[in-house]
Amino acid sequence: MAELIRRQEQGGLLKQPQPQQQQQQPVSYQVVKAVTAATAGGSMLLLSGLTLAGTVIALAVATPLMVIFSPVLVPAAIAVCLLVTGFLASGGFGVAGLSVLSWMYRYLTGKHPPGADQLDQARQKLAAKAREVKDSAQYRLEQAQQG
Repeated sequence: MAELIRRQEQGGLLKQPQPQQQQQQPVSYQVVKAVTAATAGGSMLLLSGLTLAGTVIALAVATPLMVIFSPVLVPAAIAVCLLVTGFLASGGFGVAGLSVLSWMYRYLTGKHPPGADQLDQARQKLAAKAREVKDSAQYRLEQAQQG
């Protein structure tokens, strides 16, 4: 055991990872990295500025058109939103209904769909509680008739 501890202390069995020393890069390589980063950053800033300018110009052109056509566009947009919402809700409710019917069919045919165990446990708890209430009511009725 002492030999094992001595080897560990000397680094024979468990070698600790030595931190890697960062190699000094040549100055030309560092300059190339800086120029590349500056070029990429500048290009992104230029694209960002052009996008912002295009957005402002489009907004300036579209605003008068929106004001002119707003008595028509706003109600039309509201109607389209209501229609889309209605169709999406209808489709969602339809899918939910079909899923429930499919689950019920699998449950009733004994194929044991997901959640069937929970449903059986809940049914058993409800039946037990109903028996307790019934027994309690009968007991109280008998007590009232005797007293």
